[in-house]
Amino acid sequence: MKLNFIDARGRSCPEPVLITKKAVESNPSGVQVLVDNTAACDNIKRYGVNSGFKVEVSEQGEDIVLTLKK
Repeated sequence: MKLNFIDARGRSCPEPVLITKKAVESNPSGVQVLVDNTAACDNIKRYGVNSGFKVEVSEQGEDIVLTLKK
């Protein structure tokens, strides 16, 4: 399964969540999102869980990768 990859670094909330929501609408099986702050991470994680996704969070240096899968 190929997941869409979104680079949302440098964007302030709620933009990362809105970008994630739009990506999920075009690929309902899931997405990967790269963010650079904990607020965006927390908000995307909350959105994913509330939307029925399994959410995995991992750190890549100073960045955070969230993987949302159905």
